[in-house]
Amino acid sequence: MTQEEALLVLKTGANVFLTGEPGSGKTHTVNQYVAYLRDCGIEPAITASTGIAATHIGGFTIHSWSGIGVRRNLTKYDIDRIGQNRNIVRRVSNAHVLIIDEVSMLSAQILSMIDAVCREIRRSREPFGGLQVILVGDFFQLPPVFRKNEEQKQMSLTAKDTSCSEFAYQSDIWDTLNPIACYLSEQHRQEDTVFLEFLSAIRARRIQESHKETLRTRYAKTPKVGITQLYSHNADVDVINDAKLDKLSGQSKIFEMTARGPEKLIAALKRGCLSPETLTLKIGARVMFTKNDITRRQYVNGTLGTVTGFSKNNGHPVVKAHTGKTIFAEPNEWLIEDGGRVLARIHQIPLRLAWAMTVHKSQGMSLDAAHMDLSQTFEYGQGYVALSRVRTLAGLSLAGLNNRALEVHPEVCVKDIEFRKQSENARQRFTKFDTKELATLHTNFIRACGGKPGSGRTTTIQKKVGSTYDTTRALLKDEKSFAEIAEERGMALNTIIGHVEKLATEKKINPDRDLTHIKRPEQFEEMKKALETVYQKEGKMLLSPARAILNDSCDYEELRLARLFLY
Repeated sequence: MTQEEALLVLKTGANVFLTGEPGSGKTHTVNQYVAYLRDCGIEPAITASTGIAATHIGGFTIHSWSGIGVRRNLTKYDIDRIGQNRNIVRRVSNAHVLIIDEVSMLSAQILSMIDAVCREIRRSREPFGGLQVILVGDFFQLPPVFRKNEEQKQMSLTAKDTSCSEFAYQSDIWDTLNPIACYLSEQHRQEDTVFLEFLSAIRARRIQESHKETLRTRYAKTPKVGITQLYSHNADVDVINDAKLDKLSGQSKIFEMTARGPEKLIAALKRGCLSPETLTLKIGARVMFTKNDITRRQYVNGTLGTVTGFSKNNGHPVVKAHTGKTIFAEPNEWLIEDGGRVLARIHQIPLRLAWAMTVHKSQGMSLDAAHMDLSQTFEYGQGYVALSRVRTLAGLSLAGLNNRALEVHPEVCVKDIEFRKQSENARQRFTKFDTKELATLHTNFIRACGGKPGSGRTTTIQKKVGSTYDTTRALLKDEKSFAEIAEERGMALNTIIGHVEKLATEKKINPDRDLTHIKRPEQFEEMKKALETVYQKEGKMLLSPARAILNDSCDYEELRLARLFLY
């Protein structure tokens, strides 16, 4: 299934399991759906199973969002206490769409507990209280931390005892929810067909001697200069990074993280942020960017480089990327949102030392090259996650390997075949709908959620902040960047871009005059031609057809930014 086909399914309001191989675009597809919902005035509940994943997507951990915290079981007393927390009741009651990223790291028990909380708070017997639930992840990757003995000590509130079930899909609630499997088939990370076939062989548990022979060509005792090293344990990573930094001559430059918001939320953000609270750098330090640059598009999460100096103006690091591009690493922000409102945010230079990192923290990243020692791999999927970080076989350097490194969970392998069949059946069903039928389904879901197709922010929010667009317009005229406006107004960056789009469409700003200080995307002229071509055919500057004309050479966020200059 393509990303576009998966989006058509998501927009109907159906419960969905969005999956696919690493690099197939799961996160990108979710981001497109979130942008679509926000454009219709609906704020989805964005959550993830881990702090790192939650920080990447600007949301809560599902444990925090649902109020279950660190509990491994729920009693009636626990649910009563959660139901007395006004913040949890408000966000669960007001939600329409619940997104859970990295669902592979949630146990069946935890998923059942989240369902129990949602049903109780929303006073509904429907799965998750009637929310549209979007489960995102790949079960071949790292599994949940499973504490069988501990979980068997108490009784759960679920219909059956699921404490012995390791994976979320083994939960009774998964079957009751009956999500439509959308298995993304495109590949956007691996560019090497031989390497891609090798990774597919791991997933299918059909590793042959020829595959092992291919790996032997990548053996190297020590890494080449400038290559990130991946290890199974934190201790190995810390020793390598500290030792490498100490060997560099020159003065250390220290950057401290700043924060704003409630203590508990700030603590959660810090735990999930890959940049450290105290970042110590020197010229020559090997670094990796830890966040996507959604304003200037100069780097993404995982971009590697070397510190070549520090800006004379503000002291911020100057990084020469692996591609040769020079990047001025300005502070970026990580935030937690709820209902379009920023609850907490932290600021730090989006860098971390990158001579070495753990396999766990590398999950979700794309690396041009990596040196890894998988001789101490101890978990199913751990080696697969590490190997699938790199884009090509040439980018792989391997110091060691054990048998577990090439193993995925046998039960997941069987289940994956089922997911693929379900996805193909779903694709065939949805291709039978004509455009008008799908449009009606999409519109009906948006209206059922209280939104309005293409309306921008909700009427409720507009009533609460009647002059919000005028405020954004005034700050634009002061030549503030979108990021600066978001910071000053306590809003998310996407919200501010939505404001600017509305101001432009209503002719309340003139992009040629009021956006001259905003940097245009690198492919602006090509994007402009594509958007104008679509406009001539459709009467609207639609993003998906324009991106197709460009052969998907840019993402939706870049096109959205380019479109601002054409209103």
